[in-house]
Amino acid sequence: MPQCCCFICVSEAEIGIIENCSKFEGTAQPGLKFVPIPCVQVLAESVSLRVQQISVSTETKTLDNVTVTVRVAVQYRVISDKVEDAFYKLTNPQHQIKSYVDDVVRSTLPKMKLDEAYAAKAQVAKDVKEQLDAIMHDFGYEIKAALVTDLEPDAKVKASMNEINAAQRMREAAQEKAEGDKILAVRSAEADAEAKYLSGTGVARQRQAIVDGLRDSINDFSTTIPGTTASDVMNMMMTVQYLDMLKDIGNNPANQAVFLPTSNGSQSSEIRQGILEANAKVQMIRR
Repeated sequence: MPQCCCFICVSEAEIGIIENCSKFEGTAQPGLKFVPIPCVQVLAESVSLRVQQISVSTETKTLDNVTVTVRVAVQYRVISDKVEDAFYKLTNPQHQIKSYVDDVVRSTLPKMKLDEAYAAKAQVAKDVKEQLDAIMHDFGYEIKAALVTDLEPDAKVKASMNEINAAQRMREAAQEKAEGDKILAVRSAEADAEAKYLSGTGVARQRQAIVDGLRDSINDFSTTIPGTTASDVMNMMMTVQYLDMLKDIGNNPANQAVFLPTSNGSQSSEIRQGILEANAKVQMIRR
């Protein structure tokens, strides 16, 4: 309500609007102001210079036809030297700001896909601030900042995005596991091949050592006992090995009776026949 008195008082961080017979006369700075002619100059209103904020929620579509709700927080203030324009040109500045934010958002996001819109939130906020600041400056307002606080698609779209993300991560995990299994299989095969190679090398060296030992034994025996042939030495050594083999089999508690045919000569046949007869007598005694 207009005040009619000799003094007017304006609060800190505000600018008073002085009217003379309902016509703008000027502004009053914070503090106490003397009015020389009462009932002529009055304090019509005080305009705040504080930074204010309005939250605007806009629904629009992206380039891939996804409906999203964009929430923009706009921080604005009255320009101190344009208080007259801010007071007289706009009745409801918040409504005006909301309309311009809706226009900017609905002209920017439809050019982007949903993923691009998420990545371009800063760019959207920048476009809102620049365009809004250029428009509201003529009305005496300065746009301090415009922040895209939220960009929320439809609930079904969010669920689908989460499922896609989860499926992608599972696929990557499966690929990593398969790659790990492949590496383990390759290393296992290489280790097995190396083991077989070393085993074969060991057997070959063992057989070579046996052959070298037999050769040296035959040469020594032939030299020590004149008239002995290599065939005689080999038969004797085979007989010794044959007896060692029978000894090992006999010491095995799991064996009851073992028949081993041989063609090592008459001496071997006699040994074999003697063992069989002895075994038969043992069986008769047990009965």
